[in-house]
Amino acid sequence: MLIVPIDREDGGPIYVQIYEGVRNKITDGSLPVGTKLPSKRKFAETLSVSNTTVELAYGQLLAEGYISSRPRSGFFVQDVGELAYAPPSASGPPVQSGPLQPPPADYEYDFSPGRIDTESFPFDAWRKQAKSVIDESSADLLLLGHPHGEPELRQEIARYLNHSRGVACTPEQIIIGSGTEQLMPLVIRLLGPDTIYAIEDPGYPLTHHIFRRNDRRAIPVPVDNEGIDVLRLGETGANAAYVTPAHQFPTGAVLSAHRRSQLLAWASEKPDRYIIEDDYDSEFRYGGIPVPALQGMGRSDRVLYISTFSKSLMPSLRIAYMVLPPRLLPRYSELFAHYASTVPRFDQHILAGFMRDGSFSRHLNRMRKVYRRKYTALTAALAPYSNSVRYEDSQAGMHLRLSVRTDRTEEELVALAARAGIRVQGAGSYSISPVPREGIAEIVLGFGGIPDKRIPAVIRMLMDCWSVPGGIR
Repeated sequence: MLIVPIDREDGGPIYVQIYEGVRNKITDGSLPVGTKLPSKRKFAETLSVSNTTVELAYGQLLAEGYISSRPRSGFFVQDVGELAYAPPSASGPPVQSGPLQPPPADYEYDFSPGRIDTESFPFDAWRKQAKSVIDESSADLLLLGHPHGEPELRQEIARYLNHSRGVACTPEQIIIGSGTEQLMPLVIRLLGPDTIYAIEDPGYPLTHHIFRRNDRRAIPVPVDNEGIDVLRLGETGANAAYVTPAHQFPTGAVLSAHRRSQLLAWASEKPDRYIIEDDYDSEFRYGGIPVPALQGMGRSDRVLYISTFSKSLMPSLRIAYMVLPPRLLPRYSELFAHYASTVPRFDQHILAGFMRDGSFSRHLNRMRKVYRRKYTALTAALAPYSNSVRYEDSQAGMHLRLSVRTDRTEEELVALAARAGIRVQGAGSYSISPVPREGIAEIVLGFGGIPDKRIPAVIRMLMDCWSVPGGIR
């Protein structure tokens, strides 16, 4: 009989405790590979909880690849290898960004993945922090600060990462920068000219551009519904891998527990191997709890963790950060001894205060509800077109990748949408080695910037201009 401990007083959400209990039994070998788990109803009866509670726990284990579901057979333990996991000390949302491309004036509706909901920003709370910083600051803030970023902000980020993402770090490991595109060239110099990079295909195009501009060899590795193919990665000869494990862009795949184990093992095989973890879109997950950061799951000395506040707050803030393994800090200090932080000190102190007084956590909790409504509205609006339009229901992030059954090309669909005043992007623009799919075009829809009440009408407009049948008139 499977039993997991439950603290009904101060242990937090029951389904999270069940998820963690089962996951720990899988990772420590108490539940061997292939073990059949009890049915949701039977497990609920054993633990004296509701069926829904067990369903939520099993759903999280499925999403992260710890278990699999076989039709009419039940749930079975998957092979996840050896995973060390440092659990977060409290629950909370994560951070990241996507492509930022301002819309032309003639687009009435913009489905770009980098758009956010600007109507819900807490201007009053932000204004209060800005006023406090200006009123209480000294002339010292007019001078250059610590080259790694303000200690106050690095302290808040370290606390947030530990609590919400399970990232094991100290403030001294954190470097503040003005966006991923500013931090990545520093990483490239830090790892040296002989480093060969493996990158996800499809993936974030700005990163691909950064490797090219810095004359670094970057080898594309295919991504499937479990994330990057680690076996193919091992064949590339690369010694650094750039990945988005929590919510892969643009496919939306979550790197499975088995692949995480493989990836960490790959990094440990040679002393010069590193993983660059871009924690893209991990703050917004609408089913279950946030997928843990790879950095907190063991062997953190091989993981460089990068994230930003672009999606969680605003793209224009231009504040990102990276967590370096302690072994790389001396080399970083030597290489960049004369660098100054590229983020204004006033902005850093405003953000530090915003995080310190709880405004950041409240804002994220509110925005998760806002984006969940938009996600639900979008998937409901697409449902009548399911014979021609498919997507992976990832229950996370701020975009969907649609597969459209049509005789038209991606480029033609994008052009038709533009004529209707709707901006969309073809998924092919994110691929390095595109694989033609006869009769299928793929489109990426970012829903962050579209009002939830307008989504059904805009989707009908989009399907009409594409001549996709099945919509409700």
